[in-house]
Amino acid sequence: MKFGLCRTVFALFIGCALRYRGGMKLIIDTDPGIDDAMAIAYSAAAAELDLIGLTTVFGNTHVHQSSRNARYLVHKLGLDVPVAQGAAQGWQGEQHAPSTHVHGPEGFGDVTDIPEIGQNHAQGAAEFLVEQARLHRGQLVVCAIGPLTNIADAIRLDPGFVQNLAKLVIMGGAVFCNGNVTEHAEANIYHDPLAADAVFEARAPTVLVGLDVTLQTLFAARDFDALADQAPDTGGFLREISRFYLNFYREVAGLEGCGLHDSTAVIACSHEHLFETQATGLRVIQQGDERGATRPDADRPPVRVCRGIDVGQVMSLFTDRVGSLP
Repeated sequence: MKFGLCRTVFALFIGCALRYRGGMKLIIDTDPGIDDAMAIAYSAAAAELDLIGLTTVFGNTHVHQSSRNARYLVHKLGLDVPVAQGAAQGWQGEQHAPSTHVHGPEGFGDVTDIPEIGQNHAQGAAEFLVEQARLHRGQLVVCAIGPLTNIADAIRLDPGFVQNLAKLVIMGGAVFCNGNVTEHAEANIYHDPLAADAVFEARAPTVLVGLDVTLQTLFAARDFDALADQAPDTGGFLREISRFYLNFYREVAGLEGCGLHDSTAVIACSHEHLFETQATGLRVIQQGDERGATRPDADRPPVRVCRGIDVGQVMSLFTDRVGSLP
């Protein structure tokens, strides 16, 4: 009890301090996606985060769908941030089939009539990331919750990109557990293992929030119902799009809830104290049955891999913050 109370007080202190500074500068690299929508909603509600842009990538959807969905979310959440479109395919040039069986044909489950609102930023994702990292040197956190192609493109465009970041937080990988797209690999890494390996090879201040912790944050239908009661517009939308997602988890994984994968990564941007991490270098297997697997490698630059999580605090943060939205 005392430890939990101390953590709560510490989190409140950090939140107040960041609000006083105007919030942690944040760009989310995303492929919306149902859990991406949940994460972006969290970022809109968290006062300690100053979301300054979204960059989009292929993954859960084709990249043009990712951008359309991102612009729709920006409009729905009342945000005034640009959406910069990025990679349509991985570094190896493979044509990736979107995860329609997980996120539905348009990325938002059974919600398929998604309007085109606004336009993409004039810059591509890599150019936008590089420019914003230079403008906010040492202050910008990039949270990558899709395949790592845009991040690798930014590194290739400007090798100093990672040194300009305060932190790179990645939702991806299954270092000490099984994968979710294969026995060995997590989806975001699997969809562009070459780009992911390039990112892990760079000397970025990286935190990896993978399946080792995100599968512990199961959000059930009753949790979406409670969220919809608290925030009828935003929570109601998330409940509506979640039904398809929950059904996938139920039928394929036998779970009565979905992992807060992307939201957990966004929470780790400002609340890393809620996670236990282990520093290790990583490499990504490129071929064979283990393609996309994230394996420890002592010869690589260290990455802070999340191995433990305060599940209660993380889920409460998500519910409380998103529940404060309209």
